Amino acid sequence: MSGGEVVDVMTKMTPVIKRYPDTDALAQAVVDLFVEIANDAIEARDVFTVALSGGTTPRSVYELLASEQYAEAVDWSMVHVFWGDERSVPPNNPNSNYWMAENLWLGKGNIPEINVHRMKGELEADLAEKDYTRVLRDFFAESAASGEPPRLDLVFLGMGDDGHTASLFPGTEAIHETERWVTAHFVEKLDTWRITLTPVVLNAAANVAFLVEGEGKAERLKEVLEGPQQPDVLPAQIIAPEDGNLYWFVDEEAAADL
Repeated sequence: MSGGEVVDVMTKMTPVIKRYPDTDALAQAVVDLFVEIANDAIEARDVFTVALSGGTTPRSVYELLASEQYAEAVDWSMVHVFWGDERSVPPNNPNSNYWMAENLWLGKGNIPEINVHRMKGELEADLAEKDYTRVLRDFFAESAASGEPPRLDLVFLGMGDDGHTASLFPGTEAIHETERWVTAHFVEKLDTWRITLTPVVLNAAANVAFLVEGEGKAERLKEVLEGPQQPDVLPAQIIAPEDGNLYWFVDEEAAADL
């Protein structure tokens, strides 16, 4: 994997922590992982599934994936894109997680539009939850029939400065969801509704990659990775794939306290 020196640190959560000097090096390493997992999945099953995150950190990743450098790196016709969470806004709203990925990458790349499975934030929250649950059950029909959650090949996640990830916020019931694949819930802190994949799906993934940048995340990152397990306070701690890999891609500023 390229893009700068990598330091692997094992913690009690057994993630692999990968530290990079800056945003460009981090993005390059994340894209290298994306391409590796995608090609392995396509060779094995003729399909690669990835769930995208919101926030600002993935911007450089999306821009790199859209570049000419990666135009032929993957058989893009075999790539299916999902989302980890979404805001309750229409797809043309700049606050939409879909909007960012569409404008920076998907709208410029080679992925067929039919392979892009967005969360419909413009719907009423309960309808959006039901709709995305149906989307997942239709696509992962074999898993649904056997009562198992979908196994995404790769999930990108961020971490907020309050320790939240996807739209799993401190003190919300969604953190401990054990049955539903998708939930729409009102986040009192933000005074708005959010749609999110639950830990049921996130922890069933083959690979989960957190992307964390900036000195403003350093203290919280240390708490999440090295502090006591308290997912109601630090929801990112609930992410622990049952049979998969957990990566933390962090820049030196975010990793300063580790």
